[in-house]
Order: sequence, then structure tokens, then C-alpha cells
Amino acid sequence: MIPKIELAAKADIKAFQEQKLQEVLQYVNANSPFYSSIFAKNDIDITTIKTIEDLALLPVTSKEDLQKYNDDFLCVPKNKIIDYATTSGTLGDPVTFGLTDKDLDRLAYNEAISFDCAGIKEGDVVQLMTTIDRRFMAGLAYFLGLRKMKAGIIRVGAGIPELQWDSILKYKPTYLITVPSFLLKMIEYAEQHHIDLNNSSVKGAICIGESVRNQDFSDNVLSKKITDKWNIKLFSTYASTEMSTAFTECSHGIGGHHHPELIIVEILDENNMPVQNGESGELTFTTLGIEAMPLIRFKTGDIVQLHSDLCPCSRNTLRVGPVIGRKQQMIKYKGTTLYPPAMNDILNDFAVIENYIIEITTNEVGTDEIWIKIAVKNPDLNFLQELKDHFRAKLRVTPKIEFTSNEILLPLIFNPMSRKPIRFFDNRDYISNLKQ
Repeated sequence: MIPKIELAAKADIKAFQEQKLQEVLQYVNANSPFYSSIFAKNDIDITTIKTIEDLALLPVTSKEDLQKYNDDFLCVPKNKIIDYATTSGTLGDPVTFGLTDKDLDRLAYNEAISFDCAGIKEGDVVQLMTTIDRRFMAGLAYFLGLRKMKAGIIRVGAGIPELQWDSILKYKPTYLITVPSFLLKMIEYAEQHHIDLNNSSVKGAICIGESVRNQDFSDNVLSKKITDKWNIKLFSTYASTEMSTAFTECSHGIGGHHHPELIIVEILDENNMPVQNGESGELTFTTLGIEAMPLIRFKTGDIVQLHSDLCPCSRNTLRVGPVIGRKQQMIKYKGTTLYPPAMNDILNDFAVIENYIIEITTNEVGTDEIWIKIAVKNPDLNFLQELKDHFRAKLRVTPKIEFTSNEILLPLIFNPMSRKPIRFFDNRDYISNLKQ
């Protein structure tokens, strides 16, 4: 089911995308109040934008633009909107995305080819362990994609290990779609209730919201904790509501595959210019084939690295590596630049840590301060020193760490309005101002 364009020569993929780029620019210029105004204000003749390299002549689009001018991005009358989805609104107001019937077909196609990439085939049964309500796009996308590829779907929703295992034992799904850290709770429940993990029907999990890879594509700590006890294949994914597109690993596990028929990808530096091949930067995209709310050069805020070598699966497309961090979550601490994923890996390395959150504040001299609050099984000062030494060895700095209880942390981590665990809380002064 690999689309032909994903097997084509790189030059042919580029030529294909450049034709689609000209089409989407003409479309938004004719139908998007936001983009037609931007092009006019900047005296941009879109007919001169013919190549991927020419994209650098266009202004970028930010999350703030979407928040401020949300309705002006809409390219169709509101009576053409079939589904309304919203982003989480972590920083500022949530953004609404309307999807037409055609957009829902595109969403289904995206997920179908992404799941196929991960090995799901017609006849497989897939347990959907994430919400399909609350205007989240993800759960709906998974359902539409699986339906398109004629896979069975068990809509269990998020949480409740007992219900998840009841469904696994009764309906025998071959794959799960889940936040990977929740699999640890599934393992714990199975061990407590004498369920034979490795005699279940499950052979793989499509992991959303959290990475299961290091930058070199080796299994990270979270992945090892899962697979050391449960012999299943984990597939990492990268996606967002804004792009309506997913980057999903194939069985070789060396990056999420790009679908060139759906999205154009750039990696930009601080000056919104393309980085050199192999360098990391901010993932920026232009959507293709979207009818209601296409986006041009939208900056995701995610720092990643692209990989362009041929994958053994024979797809000749770009691959997106694990997210290094979110641009707005970059922390300057005692002369060292940090991102939350690096701290997550250290904290996940200790089995005695039951839960944790990372809180960033602004101290009295105006610099970043890191507070890590942990719930451990048997807190003692020796363990605290061991953890601090581990931070110093791995990251060259030691954040402030304090003990707390699971009862305090759980309501913060598992917010009912979020489809994935929240462990990072950015309370720096400038972030607080953005939220106001």
C-alpha cells in the first residue's frame, strides 16, 4: 500500500511537490483572507514561487497568527465544515480547525498509509486507547484511517488498565494505539493480576504523544522499560492538529516517514532560513490537499533533525527524528541549554520513581530555575544524592529536587482535558505573560 510517490526518485518527489506548492499558493491566495492579505501587504507575486527553495521568500506563519486571526484562515463557507477540532491551548487560546468532507477523506488516507507503514494490515484488530471526543483530531483520525484500511477497531478510550485488559483478552487486538507511558501501567496491572503479558494477542503498539527513541534511534529508557517485560514492537509517531498529517516509523524504527503528497517540510534556523543538511532546527510545514484551512510555512515550535538516506523499507522519503525539544521549552540553566526530554530520560531511568513533574520558574535574578518534584516508593537522602549525581553526570547540572506524593502529582499529570500525560510546567514570567 506504499504510495508510488514515496518510492520515486528524490528529484521526482521534489518536482511533484513543487507542482503541488504552486497549486496550494493559488488556492490560498484566492480563498484565504489571511494569506491573500499577507501576500498583498508584502507585495508577493505567488507566480514567482516555483521551487521548494523559493519558499524562503514567503513569510512564516505562527501559532500566534492562528490564535489572533483564526477565522481568516478558513477557505470555505462554514456550511461546508463537517467536523470541528481544536488544539490543546497550552499557550494562549486554543485554535479551531474546521474540516470538510474532503479533509476527512485526506485525514483517513494519511492514517491508513501511516498505519500500513507500521505494519497494520486489513484484518488486524486495533485497540484505540485514546480519546475520540473533546474536539481532539487524533482519535477521530485513527478511527477513520483504520476504517479505511478495513481493520477492526476497539474504541476503549484512555486510561483504566482493567478495562483495557478486559478488551484485550476478549477481542484479541493485534495492535494498540496509546501513549507509551500508559503501557507501564498496563504491565503493572498484568503483573498484579497474573496476566501473561507475552501470551496475549498484542504484537505491536503505535505510540503517540511521547517518543520511544533516542536521537540515534536506539530505544530510550521508556521504550526499554516496556519491552524488557512485554515483547511487543513499539512504533514512534510525530503529528499535530495543525498539519493533519502523521510521520510514522516503519519496522526499521529509524524515523517517521514523510508523506510528500500531503505536506512539504522545512527545517529552519532562528532567522527562518533553511538549515544545512543534517542540522537540527524548527520543523516548519506547508500542507497539501487541505480544503478548509491549509497552512503555508507554519512553524511547529518543535526542534528536530531530518534524515534523507534511503530507508531499508524502500521508501525514498525524508524521515523525521525524535523531537529534541520544543523551542519555547528551551531552558538556560547555569550556562547549559536543556530541553525537557533529556530530563525525562534521566527520571525514567529510576524504577523507584513512581511519578514526577518538572517545573520551570523565573528566579529573583531573572534566570531560569528548575524544580523537579518526585514521588518515590521509599524516599531517603541517599537516593536523592544518587539522583543529583546522575543529573550532574548526564547533563552537567543539578536541578532542585524535592519529594512529594503520588496523590499530589497524579491530578496534575493526568489532567482530564489533556489526551496525554503532562509532566512539564512552564511557569516562567514570559510564558505567564503569553498565557494572559
